[in-house]
Amino acid sequence: MSTLRVTAEVLTVHEHPNADALELAQVGLYRAVVAKGAYRTGDAAVYIPEQSVLPTGLIEELGLTGRLAGSNSDRVKAVRLRGELSQGIVCRPKALADVDLARAALDGTDFAEQLGITKWVPPIPPTMDGEVESAPELLPWVDIENIQRFPDIFTPGEAVVLTEKLHGSACLLTYLAEEDRVHVSSKGFGAKSLALKEDPRNLYWRAMHGHGVAEVAARLAERLGARRVGIFGEVYGAGVQDLTYGADGRRESLGYAVFDVSAEIDGTVRWLDAAELLGGELPLVPRLFEGAYDIDRVLEVASGRETVSGRGLHLREGVVIRPAVERYSPVTGGRAIAKAVSAAYLTRKGGTEYE
Repeated sequence: MSTLRVTAEVLTVHEHPNADALELAQVGLYRAVVAKGAYRTGDAAVYIPEQSVLPTGLIEELGLTGRLAGSNSDRVKAVRLRGELSQGIVCRPKALADVDLARAALDGTDFAEQLGITKWVPPIPPTMDGEVESAPELLPWVDIENIQRFPDIFTPGEAVVLTEKLHGSACLLTYLAEEDRVHVSSKGFGAKSLALKEDPRNLYWRAMHGHGVAEVAARLAERLGARRVGIFGEVYGAGVQDLTYGADGRRESLGYAVFDVSAEIDGTVRWLDAAELLGGELPLVPRLFEGAYDIDRVLEVASGRETVSGRGLHLREGVVIRPAVERYSPVTGGRAIAKAVSAAYLTRKGGTEYE
């Protein structure tokens, strides 16, 4: 999950290789297709990222009626236009006609609320839904930004680890050592400090019981002297999302893989190396690369076929990038962590995005 910010950006404009009337406006490492001559390198314009939901008036103003994604044709999604990947929308809305966009770009002003733009929230299928309860002690989720939007999160040559990003549904188990109790939550509910009450029909509870995640968390809490332990994993398979990795979410072959571990130790929440702590106890997302950070290498590894099934059944969603040693990032204002998503995944047909 990444944050929604609609900001002014200074553009770099490139020629479109396959269209005389189009150009490519670059924001970070993203490129959005624009009309030729609309912008020049150095101009400032508003960038509306993917997964934004636009109000009807703005859609009409931009000439995008019936051309956006979703059942209401109001969601920004990556598309290929004349063979080039276009991610997000570059524009100058009339509502900001009196705004100095160059100054706003320097200030990092967020125009989402002013423009009536909201972040798309995926639907929740019945198997991922359920009765919830307040759970203020849940260990927090972390928004993972796209490296193409924020390329300065890592520095060239920095030691990093790339793990495969799985297309399933994220699940968090928080173990409370003092109460010997667990909370199980999804990404959407967890962001609201809500936990799902135990239900044998629920996808996440089935995964937790099937893999003994609570027992592993309890052992880890004792070993670390932690008050709370969080195990973050991806639940996947047929019936979960469109990419299945050969697993079946409707049967006992439901897939599960851990991608993160956190623990509250001496009053501080720390992010820990899941492979180092849990190797052999729980399934882990595959590690695809360890070495010096290079953005071209990251984008190369983000593409290709998945490795989870061992058979390369379908395309790879992308990768998650972490430093070899956990650290703070002034770019994110928190963890140094990012994702890179493959173009093939973004533009696939019939994809699902449940949460």
